[in-house]
Order: sequence, then C-alpha cells, then structure tokens
Amino acid sequence: MVDIVVFGSVAFDSIKTPFGKTDKTLGGSGTYASIAASFFSKAGVVSAVGSDFGTENMDILKKKGVDLTGLALMPGKTFHWKAEYGHDINSAKTLDVQFNVLKNFKPELPEEYKNAEFLLLGNNDPEAQLNVLNQMEKRPKLVIADTMNYYIEHKKDKVLEVVKEADICLMNDGEARMLFNTPSLLKAAKKIIKLDSNLAIIKKGEHGALLNTEKGSFVAPAYPLEEVIDPTGCGDCFAGAMIGFLAKQGTVNEELMRKAIIYGSVVASFNAEGMGTEKLCSISMQEIEERFNEFKEIVRF
Repeated sequence: MVDIVVFGSVAFDSIKTPFGKTDKTLGGSGTYASIAASFFSKAGVVSAVGSDFGTENMDILKKKGVDLTGLALMPGKTFHWKAEYGHDINSAKTLDVQFNVLKNFKPELPEEYKNAEFLLLGNNDPEAQLNVLNQMEKRPKLVIADTMNYYIEHKKDKVLEVVKEADICLMNDGEARMLFNTPSLLKAAKKIIKLDSNLAIIKKGEHGALLNTEKGSFVAPAYPLEEVIDPTGCGDCFAGAMIGFLAKQGTVNEELMRKAIIYGSVVASFNAEGMGTEKLCSISMQEIEERFNEFKEIVRF
C-alpha cells in the first residue's frame, strides 16, 4: 500500500532555456511530484501514458521508488508539452501542447490506493481532481490541491470547489491574484482560508513561499542559487516533497508544515539545477538533508 497518492500528468517535455534544451524527455506534474515525494514516503502516481512511453521511462520511475499500479498504459501517444524560457526564467512560453492519451483519460484508483492517508491533486482539470478525491474510500488525513491559470480562466467555479474540498490549496502568486481578483497575496490567502481550506500556501518562485493560517503567516525564502538551469517542475517538486515529508511524520500541524515547506524548497532548488528530471533523479537523501541544514543557517537570526 502506498502512503501518498499523486494525481498528475506523466508526460514528455521538450524544453529550451538559455542554458540547455531537452527533446521529449520524462516530465509532467505527476512525475516531478511523485519522485520528490518518494524521497520521504511511498508514493503512487495516477495518470496515463501512451505506447510510445517505453520501458526506459518506466524504469526511471521505478528506480526512484514510485509505485506505478495507478499508471495506465493506453493506445496512442503520451502527453507532450513544448515550451521555451527566456532570461526571465520564472515564465515559460508554451509553444505546443498535445494532450494525446490524457484527452480522454478517466482516472480510476487501484483498490490499494483508496485508503491512502495522503493525497496530492496535482495541476490538472478540477473536475478530474474532484473525481479522484471522491474515489477515496475514506477521507485522507491530508489533501493538497494545485491548479494553474488555464483552469482558473475556463473552470473557475470548479477550481473554487476544489479549494473548498482540499485541506491545503497550493497555487502560485499570479494564480492566486487571478482567482480572487486582488493584487494582495495576503488577501488572496485569507480568502482561501474562508473557503474551508485549513492552510493556504502561495508559491512565489525565486522569492519563496507564503504560508497562511487563521492564526497568522509564515514566509519562507527560496534557497539561493547562482544559476537556474531549468525551473520546469519545481512547483511540483515543492508540493511532492512537502506532502512526502508530512506523510513520513504521519500527522500535520503548523510546526511540521513549516519544515515541510523548507524541504519542498530544498528539493525544488536541486531540480532547478538540471534540465528536466536529470538532477532530481541523481540526488540523494543525504544531499537533501545537508541543504536543509544550510537553509536553516541562511534564515537564522
């Protein structure tokens, strides 16, 4: 049985940045998040891939400890995202999106996933996110949900429903401002809390993350990097490492949540140092702990 169910895309990414490029390499929100979570706990990914995915990519996920019982193999081609980053490395320009097998994919949870105590609803269609949540046989200890501007623009009511159902709503600063029509991230976070979420976490890219509860706020900086090679998947790594750490503890409180955010930032920082999943797949738990301790020194005063 897995500790964490991760619902998100498993895909091919073709990425170009000022520092390198990839062509149809392993990517997708579910990929990044499940690998990041697996440093801490047993994670299973729910998604679909096409007949072109290949055993090599399956082996990468298995080697990192990701359970693939929930990964459906369907006739056709794997989801493909093509994008380019300029010197503003925080913003990707999408050049092409081919949904392929994900276009008609209806997620079905394996029986052994339905009692998992932690659920990460990665960036995906909000109706599909709600479908996955409703398939759980009991309410997980923690449900974290992510989103993106496309769904806020086209399915705002459903996104708000997901925010209401999730324990923690996770989005970046631009998405938070768009969803709640306010320039203030603090106001947006408070509106998330009012929608029954226990916590609101707003990602601010290279500027860190904001955690907001009914009692107050916690601001975490990003780990300082001299050079960002490829930021693709960093937000998913942040979410995956965060829920992975919390699943390892078996409980959730504000003190642990603060630590989880730092672990999320640490794993995301490693991911940004390589193209695609290259760096993420090469690091060890020892390296993560060493950087976590460095992070503590950076923010100590």
